[in-house]
Amino acid sequence: MSITGRYRWGVIAIFFAFMLLHQIDKQLINPILPQVMEEFQISKTQMGAVMTGSLLVSTLLYPLWGFLYDRWSRARLLALASFIWGSTTWLSALARRYFPFFVARASTGIDDSSYPGLYSLVADYFSPQMRSRIYGLLQLAQPLGYLSGMILALMVAPMLGGWRSIFYLTGSLGLLVALVIFLFVREVPRGQAEPELEQLEIGQYRFSLNALRDVLRKRTMWLLFLQGFFGVFPWNVISVWFFTYLSQERGYDENAVLFTMAPLILMLSASYFVGGALGDFMFRRTPRGRVLVSSLGVIGGAFFLLLSLNTPLEQRGLFFVLMMLTAFFMPFSAPNVVSTVFDITLPEVRSTAQAVEYFIENTGAAFAPLLAGIIADRYDLGTAILWIGVGAWLICFLIYLGALFTIPEDIRSLRQQMALRSAQEKARQMS
Repeated sequence: MSITGRYRWGVIAIFFAFMLLHQIDKQLINPILPQVMEEFQISKTQMGAVMTGSLLVSTLLYPLWGFLYDRWSRARLLALASFIWGSTTWLSALARRYFPFFVARASTGIDDSSYPGLYSLVADYFSPQMRSRIYGLLQLAQPLGYLSGMILALMVAPMLGGWRSIFYLTGSLGLLVALVIFLFVREVPRGQAEPELEQLEIGQYRFSLNALRDVLRKRTMWLLFLQGFFGVFPWNVISVWFFTYLSQERGYDENAVLFTMAPLILMLSASYFVGGALGDFMFRRTPRGRVLVSSLGVIGGAFFLLLSLNTPLEQRGLFFVLMMLTAFFMPFSAPNVVSTVFDITLPEVRSTAQAVEYFIENTGAAFAPLLAGIIADRYDLGTAILWIGVGAWLICFLIYLGALFTIPEDIRSLRQQMALRSAQEKARQMS
């Protein structure tokens, strides 16, 4: 199947819109929690159950989505995921009592597990040498969605009549995106963009247990799983507690919090692409390139977070600069880890492998805010963010050092498998 450059970038534009609007929808709930709790007359525990329910649903469904993506059309399943997102958001807005709202909001976690198929499909549109920058470009939708969701919830929702109106809006956009994906995004053969196969008309490779077992025997994969568990701790602690830290422990008012967080989020957004582009640049020079960039990201994030949180309260300018540097390094791992998973995984099990990695990440995500709360109650929030952030990133750095020794052999193994598959395809076409 011939895929033009213009069409490929059109697909990336559609996927970027999907991720941006989906992240906006996910993040809307956080700023409007007080309004929702007041309307339903519920406690913090009941509201927490809503948030936990969505997280548990998405975590449990990651392996299932991964298998489905590796077995059937990823494009059609992505359209289905977008339809589920739009429908469940509409149901959340329609709910007039707590229990229907709890069920509807928890069910929004169903489509939260959909990204492995998106990344796998992108891998079959772009060669390995380009993937990290493409993933970095797509992933910058996540912090932009966080910022946009905050603005919509705090500024636009009151003008439109409350939080339900925003849910109707984002739910409708989800349904629209589902239609766009269904009509315009084409499925392509798994492995089409691999260098050994890109000039061939190949068949449709699908999920197999043997291929999955082969992946799970690779040492690099287990190291990536391990860093995924620890790597999300700083992200979740900062996203949940940093607003509170700024206001309660550094004395920032609402305007100061907004004018501090907005540039930090924009820096995060840009750094996804910077980290991905740097990973591709280094990967073209050494198979260890993406792991090197990932290790730079975690050690840089740990160093500048340590300096930031030890900055005196009165030195707001220095604190801001150091946090901007922290935000610059934090996203370096994200696009490169996705690419590294695909660098060592057969095309027909990439969604499943990525889904397992996300399953492990979400398990870590569930523990992070609780651990931070325990430390904060004993000491303070600054200490909690510092210990968890720096500690987790140092553990990830050590894990990446181990991956530097294992990744060349695992990449070489995949390239040999692709060369064998190429020879078999050529023999089949000549016979």
